[in-house]
Amino acid sequence: MFGASAAVLVVEIVALRLLAPYLGLTLETSTMVIGIALTAIAVGSWLGGKLADQVDPRRLLGPSLGVSGAVVALTPAVLRTTAEWAPAALFFIASMTILVPGALLSAVTPVVTKLRLTTLAETGAVVGRLSGVGTAGAIFGTVLTGFVLVSRLPVSDILLGLGALLVAGAAVVEWRARGWSGTPALTLVVVAGGLATAVAPGGCDAETRYHCARVVADPDRAGGRTLVLDGVRHSYVDVDDPTFLRFEYVRALAAAVDAAFPGDRPLAAHHLGGGGLTFPRYLAATRPGTRSIVSEIDGGVVRIDRERLGLRAAAGVDVRVEDGRLGLRRLAAGSRDLVVGDAFGGVSVPWHLTTVEAMTDVRRVLDEDGLYVVNLIDHGRLDFARAEVATLGEVFEHVAVVGKPGDLGLDPGAGPVGGNLVVLASDRRALDLRAAQRGLDARGTGWRIASGDALAAWTGDARVLTDDHAPVDQLLQPSVTRSGG
Repeated sequence: MFGASAAVLVVEIVALRLLAPYLGLTLETSTMVIGIALTAIAVGSWLGGKLADQVDPRRLLGPSLGVSGAVVALTPAVLRTTAEWAPAALFFIASMTILVPGALLSAVTPVVTKLRLTTLAETGAVVGRLSGVGTAGAIFGTVLTGFVLVSRLPVSDILLGLGALLVAGAAVVEWRARGWSGTPALTLVVVAGGLATAVAPGGCDAETRYHCARVVADPDRAGGRTLVLDGVRHSYVDVDDPTFLRFEYVRALAAAVDAAFPGDRPLAAHHLGGGGLTFPRYLAATRPGTRSIVSEIDGGVVRIDRERLGLRAAAGVDVRVEDGRLGLRRLAAGSRDLVVGDAFGGVSVPWHLTTVEAMTDVRRVLDEDGLYVVNLIDHGRLDFARAEVATLGEVFEHVAVVGKPGDLGLDPGAGPVGGNLVVLASDRRALDLRAAQRGLDARGTGWRIASGDALAAWTGDARVLTDDHAPVDQLLQPSVTRSGG
């Protein structure tokens, strides 16, 4: 029971990471996986209890462990192949790869309870003790996966290893009882799962603590590299020329910062989110002496920056593996000229970096002439972007939004198309929007700036986000095309 309960939680947590490249790392994906896992536990407990009353419980334990082990071992290959060749079936296949082993493993609880319960006089003690053992196993599986396995092993290896352990456990249970001819067959299934995973499509260059990461070379530029995290293009880096900015939103960031701080004087900057470190490198190249502190939560991404994307120790970029909100708290008041927000979990800014409380901390670390610039992604009615602008308006005196004219309501003939928007905020000085617009035009973005009454009309009655209420995932509209920063 301890091992079976632990295995259910391992499958649940790893399934989130396995599906992220195809479904996104969103609240909806997490909710779906948790819901399927709970459904599996309910179905397995109910059917396991019913069967235990009709069949010798000893005959059920081995098959439950063995078949679940075979399914778990095959899961990486099956899911990745389905995503590549039959994406319409991905949701169904993903559900089955969680539901089947989850139900079989959850059936162990009532089966063992039936075996251990010999008299009604000890019902409470037996059920309570076994419930405690199962819960302890679930806790162990959760902690082991989150703190040890995911940080050290690819998800494929975790599931293959778990599958092998479950089949081995089935063999031990069956051989102690009467021997079981099915064990060698299931062992072959596990081996086949390992071989299939090795050739299955959709692999990663590296599986970090949080992401499936790939680095894609640009065929048109010798030094061009795109960092792809969970299927989303997060950064474009030219390792030979850090002043080359491929993505429009990065050019918009550069235009805003260059307008706010004319010339090439060095800046003290803090970056919420690192990715490929495109903008910190740009500042270091165009403003020698600039010191950028970067809060990047994923140490694996930082390792890729160094090994695959040419980050050098003397680049003027100090990368700290930490949560962005916690990184802000460690900075002294008034210590930064510039704060750049470019953190994403999947396609959304992590909600705790969007709130009034978080923005108040950003304002605290900025000096009196400091500037906050943040990259947002939204689609449809742009409800999240409007809410974030309203939130910034609660904290900063001066706010402006840079984006496509249709998205900002500045082109009557065009409706919103969605994608990236850049928001500028400053507390103590008016933004030089004319200079910023000239920079945007010079960089060929085609973007415009909304401020004042036009921005107020665009924002409307959007809600202000707080630590108590920041439904970022719900405000975001789904999109087929996803591009990060």
